[in-house]
Amino acid sequence: MSADDGTADDGIGDDGTEAGGTPAAGGQDPRAPDPTRAPDPTRAPAPDAAPAPDAAPEPDAASAPDAVPAPDTPLPSAPATGLAALSLPFRVIGALALAAVLVLTGLHLSFLFLHVAPANTVSTRQAKAVNAWIYPEFEQNWKLFAPNPIQQNTTVQARATGLHADGTSFLTGWYDLSARDGAALHGEPLPSHTRQNVLRRAWDLYASSHDDDGRPLGTRGELSAAYLTRLATQRLERAGAGGPGAELTRIRVRARFTPVPPPPWSGEKLAGRPAYRTLDWAEAHR
Repeated sequence: MSADDGTADDGIGDDGTEAGGTPAAGGQDPRAPDPTRAPDPTRAPAPDAAPAPDAAPEPDAASAPDAVPAPDTPLPSAPATGLAALSLPFRVIGALALAAVLVLTGLHLSFLFLHVAPANTVSTRQAKAVNAWIYPEFEQNWKLFAPNPIQQNTTVQARATGLHADGTSFLTGWYDLSARDGAALHGEPLPSHTRQNVLRRAWDLYASSHDDDGRPLGTRGELSAAYLTRLATQRLERAGAGGPGAELTRIRVRARFTPVPPPPWSGEKLAGRPAYRTLDWAEAHR
């Protein structure tokens, strides 16, 4: 514009800014919002200022990982349990006891297997040791499943002669030793296997090692007779035969066989009278 127009070019543009885009002094930037004007509801609010890219967030104390111990710091060990918690002497004793139980269990199972297995070289050669271990506590048999099971009750009875405390002699009546054993077991929650079978097995051993006339069949027969007499002597002394202070000198044993009555529907008939087998007098054994 020429000077003839009467206006001087003072370098301020129509939008109130100086040349170069700088707001004029004392003027207001028309791009700045007017504080007196109500906000436009249709205009989205300006986003918050984003953090500087080089400002790293501080870690949360709750989410911070546990401190890793230094390599030379020993970790705490778990407390010892079982045998390891015991002292050395007790650990040695426990190990020896465990070894003894294992050896005893293996020995028992081996003898039991040789007893029930068919006759073989090992069972024949070790028959004495096997029988000494098995009888009478661990006896195994198949009588319950036999084709012809036992159909009679066998009781062992005994009587004795001896001297009273004053020197006079006496003769006792028959004591039913089997009935006494049964009465001792009646009502017992944990009955003794030995008390139930030792007397019966002693009689079975005697009967199988003697002929019908009472003659022993080899050394086994003599041992079985002495064993049966010793059991009868001990039982009569325990029962107080002859009174206080009495001394038993001779023992006589007999067996009483009573048939088991058959069921009514079987039609089988058996003799109802008991039978006896009485042995000769023998010296009392203790």
